[in-house]
Amino acid sequence: MSEPYKRVALIGLGLIASSMFWAMKRAGSTAHVSGYARSQETRDTARRLDLCHSVCDSAEEAVKDADLIVLAVPVGAMGPVMEQIAPHLKPGATVSEVGSVKRTVIEAIAPHLPNYVHFVPTHPMAGTEHSGPDAGFASLFDNRWCLIVPTEDSDENAIQRVETYWKSLGANTERMDPEHHDMVCAVVSHIPHLIAYTMVGVADDLKRVTDKEVIKFSAAGFRDFTRIAASDPTMWRDVFLTNKDATIEVLGRFTEELMALQRAIRTGNGEQLHAYFTHTRAIRRGILEAGQDTDAPDFGRAKVDR
Repeated sequence: MSEPYKRVALIGLGLIASSMFWAMKRAGSTAHVSGYARSQETRDTARRLDLCHSVCDSAEEAVKDADLIVLAVPVGAMGPVMEQIAPHLKPGATVSEVGSVKRTVIEAIAPHLPNYVHFVPTHPMAGTEHSGPDAGFASLFDNRWCLIVPTEDSDENAIQRVETYWKSLGANTERMDPEHHDMVCAVVSHIPHLIAYTMVGVADDLKRVTDKEVIKFSAAGFRDFTRIAASDPTMWRDVFLTNKDATIEVLGRFTEELMALQRAIRTGNGEQLHAYFTHTRAIRRGILEAGQDTDAPDFGRAKVDR
């Protein structure tokens, strides 16, 4: 597969960006990768890890002469970062981003885009509960989906180059429009995280279950809620505030389902419960058959490589 870009700039050096670099290195990429993070501590950590070929002390320096610029910052920071780097982008460069919300992010970035660069939003559907430059690993995107979310103005050749790039990192790609993307992600990612945060909060509030018992017996399903609820709070705050419409719509549907289950339990309707659980179990089997998870102990997440 030919090298789609000679110079790549990663703005934000957390889990996704660091995994992108390690995946590029694993693939034998010859592209020069520059990186920037707002925090001096993060930049120092990145340098210690040899993350990126050059870690810059400003976003403007990092994007200089880059063919691909990837914004990997919290979605609430996308607009200001784009405004900051816009005057320093070279003609013909492609700007991308990896946020988990699209409509509001596109609206925030678009006003600051120079007319001589391309814009191709993306969203790699991969991650862990860990964050920071030392959280990344080369295989994060293997057989996972990276959603390509072009705008009406996105150039077809630029889109194809972005697709080639993500495939070189091990990902599958699929195109999707922004509104549908936000609804899909509300269902498969955003609401599950909200439920996990809520369940952990409920356990903390339920004083009849002690903190010691929560920790001691968390090998049950509660443990998996805590894994999700350990995700970066800044990122998820911004996700819910920027994907408000889809989140509220799906949350309403979830509340209806929860009330129906509550009635079934109260009235002793075992047939309804069994039918519901049978249906949801089939969805889990479908995820395994699609290769998007494993039924191995600890979900196969014990080993992390670079």
